[in-house]
Amino acid sequence: MITLKGEHIYLRALEPEDLEFIHAVENDEAVWEISNTQTPYSKFLIKQYLEEAHRDIYDVKQLRLVISTNEDKAIGLIDLFDFDFKNGRAGIGILIKDEENRSKGAGKEALALLINYSFTHLDLHQLYCNISEENTTSIKLFTNQGFEQIGLKKDWNYINGSYKNEYLFQLIKN
Repeated sequence: MITLKGEHIYLRALEPEDLEFIHAVENDEAVWEISNTQTPYSKFLIKQYLEEAHRDIYDVKQLRLVISTNEDKAIGLIDLFDFDFKNGRAGIGILIKDEENRSKGAGKEALALLINYSFTHLDLHQLYCNISEENTTSIKLFTNQGFEQIGLKKDWNYINGSYKNEYLFQLIKN
């Protein structure tokens, strides 16, 4: 699909072969704060998830895509969640797995592709995201794509013994 292909990366559906990659992402405690995860996932549960990944976004209210290089190497995941067809909105989240693949433009390109797909193919009116106030890299990524900060949720997430604020960002289709 041309809409999900960029210059350096493309977004693709989940495949059974992604089991090890997703298992590594979901069980990386360094990113649990971002995903609000508190416990590890078994390969069995991820395998079941992959077996159901073909289901339609209108049915399961979410879409997870793999961010892949043009050399077919999975480097991250990008999600639409809380898909609300009636109100034309969805949440969006992104993760580039390894540090060496970050800050090289893949996240920017993936986010732009999914925004375009959401507004053209899913006919969404708006996208939103929640970002920790300390995650300046993600704040920059989303604001550079036109997202606006519309709120601050004070003491929203309890992490490592303290409460942290979280911003709410929104992008409304022109």
